[in-house]
Amino acid sequence: MDVFTPKLRMKNALLNQPVDYLPTQINYTAGMSRKMADHFSIKEIELPMYFGNHFYRLDLNYPHRYSQDQSVKFDWWGVGFDTGEEGYFAAINPLAENKNLDRFDWPDPNATYLLDEARHLIKQKGDDCFFAPNFGFALFERAWSLRGFENFFLDMAMDNNFTEELLDRITEIQLVLINRFLDLGIDGGYFGDDYGAQKGLLFSPQMWRKFIKPRLAKLFSPFVDRQMPVMLHSDGQIQQILPDLVEIGLTTINPIQPEVLDHQWLFDNFKGKLSFYGGISTQTVLPNGNQEDVRMAIKTCISTLAPDGTGLLLAPSHRLMSDIPLENVQVMLEEFEGITK
Repeated sequence: MDVFTPKLRMKNALLNQPVDYLPTQINYTAGMSRKMADHFSIKEIELPMYFGNHFYRLDLNYPHRYSQDQSVKFDWWGVGFDTGEEGYFAAINPLAENKNLDRFDWPDPNATYLLDEARHLIKQKGDDCFFAPNFGFALFERAWSLRGFENFFLDMAMDNNFTEELLDRITEIQLVLINRFLDLGIDGGYFGDDYGAQKGLLFSPQMWRKFIKPRLAKLFSPFVDRQMPVMLHSDGQIQQILPDLVEIGLTTINPIQPEVLDHQWLFDNFKGKLSFYGGISTQTVLPNGNQEDVRMAIKTCISTLAPDGTGLLLAPSHRLMSDIPLENVQVMLEEFEGITK
């Protein structure tokens, strides 16, 4: 009989295999982290264990750079994000004014220091915890964050050669990083690339299939070849391309917002083909509902998406933000603890 570590429970649930109970996960913004640590009287670093989280997203380790007034923080690719936002607002797009890709200062995916922290964490906790590299802004989002949102949509419509070259260069860099992470002994892949808005895709399915699908398949391939779970976070109404994502090897879809993707439809159409990660609304229920609303949302999510007792990583649909009452977080934790009994 299997002894379920968080690693095994997570892997089995994502691959629709038997588990002793459903794994859970709670992620949060920096602002909410401080609030919750104060509320629960623990250190921020202790929150993942306190919440019973089942996996770690591994980020790159690199020197952080800020604008002189600290209003912008630059990521590894040189995109500047507004530090006043609790989410992600790209305030500086380094390719916005210049499409000469040969003159751009591309980051070096072979830099030795990038995986230092990931290597340490896996060595420390790799026997028990599920680790996946965090490829947020993986492809489409990386392209528009470099070029600017409107600019990149115009590129896709009017400059196919540039669009393909930009996406290819991003893909090549990500593949180097993926293979380096695989050499460390990770357990699966996690990608973030938003393709939808609340009511539909941001572009036509045909455009997504032309520019994004073949390159995303390349990013999934190293994990698919090793029969590892592949998770994708994509906001919005993306049901038109879900069969395509399954075709190229996706195992797990996130955030499965109940306001956007109908949970019963998801289960009926993708039972056994996909597992699900998320499901508890951070748009309506958690920030605006009462405690009974939160309990009911969790119970309904489980009964709809995991009636067989697996195939679900139960979690808030997105990172908890500071507009969510701490009382609702407490109720969610109580429901999560009840799953283990």
